[in-house]
Amino acid sequence: MTDPSPRPRLKPARSMHGHMWLMGFVGVAAGLVLLIYVPGLTVISKSILFFAGFHLVGAVVLVASLAMGPARGLGPLLRRWTGAEARAKKDARFDFGWGPGWMNGLAIAALISAAAAVAVEVAAPRLWLLGFGLVALATSFLAGNVIMRGFRRPDHMVLPLVDLALSEADVVLDAGCGAGRTSIALARVVKGVRIVGVDRFDAGYIDGGGRALLARNLRLAGLSDRVSAETADLTALPFPDGAFDGAVSAHVYDHLGAAKGQGLRELIRVLKPGGRFLMIVWTPGWSMFAVANVLSFFLTSKQRWRGLAEGAGFRRLDEGVFNNAWFILLEKPGGAAT
Repeated sequence: MTDPSPRPRLKPARSMHGHMWLMGFVGVAAGLVLLIYVPGLTVISKSILFFAGFHLVGAVVLVASLAMGPARGLGPLLRRWTGAEARAKKDARFDFGWGPGWMNGLAIAALISAAAAVAVEVAAPRLWLLGFGLVALATSFLAGNVIMRGFRRPDHMVLPLVDLALSEADVVLDAGCGAGRTSIALARVVKGVRIVGVDRFDAGYIDGGGRALLARNLRLAGLSDRVSAETADLTALPFPDGAFDGAVSAHVYDHLGAAKGQGLRELIRVLKPGGRFLMIVWTPGWSMFAVANVLSFFLTSKQRWRGLAEGAGFRRLDEGVFNNAWFILLEKPGGAAT
C-alpha cells in the first residue's frame, strides 16, 4: 500500500459553528435581564433574598455567556484564574479541547430557565403554567448538560464494536479528526495501522480549532509517527481515488448541512473497493432533544442518512445506537467477497 499523495491544500471554508456566537449573545441578553430588569420589579426588590439572588444569577450568566461568544477570549482567562490551564499542562492527560462554554452552555441555559421560573412564580403567580413549563425546560437542559459532559470522561467509549476489516498494513482516514480522540481509539485497537486525519481545524467548540491539541495528544499517546494530519474540507478531499483502506468519522458529517451528500461522495471516492466506513452522527431522539431542544428536530433522520449513503454508492452493513448517537457501517462495493 503506497501512502496517499495529497493534492495542494484547499483554503478552509468558513466555520459552520457560528451558532456559539448566537448562544453567547442570547445568554448576554438573558444575563442582563436577570441582573438589571428582574431585580427592579417591585415584588422582587422588596425581598433582599430575591433581589441579591437575581443579581448573582444574572452576573454568572453574563460572564459565562461572554466567554462563550461575544468575548470568547474570556475563556482562557477564566481557566487561568481557576488554575484549570495550569493543571492541564501539568497533567499528562489527553485534552480534546471541549471548552467550558460548550460543556457548560446547557447548564447556563438551565440556570436561566430556573431563574425565569422563580421570577414568574413570584411576580405573576397566575402564570403558574408558564412557570411549570420553564421548570420542565430547565430539567431538560440539565439532562442535556449531563450528556454533553459525559464526552469528557476518560472512560467514555469512542467507537462501537463493528468489523472495519482492517489489517496492520492499512491506511485509514479519520474524517474530521479534531483533537484526535477517534484516531487514538482506532490506533489502540488496530496495532500498526496508519491514520491520516483530515479537518478544517476551525470548530468553535474545540479550543484553538484542535490542531495544537491534536499534536499534543498524539505525542502523549506515542502515535506521532503513525498519525498525520491534513487541513482540508471533507467535501473536496485532497487525496487520489482509492487512497484509503478504510475510514471513520465521529460527529462530523452531521455538521455539513446541505453538503452531506457531497461529503459522502468524496469519502467513497477516496476509499478502495471493499473499503469500509464507520460514521457516527446525531439523529433526532430524546437524548438529542435534551442536548439541542427544538433544534434536534432539524437533525437529519436515520432514514435520510441511509438514503444519502446509498445515493453516494455505499452498501449498508450494520447500524445501531452508541453513546446517545447513531452509527452506520458502510462499504464501497467491488472488493473481494468476505
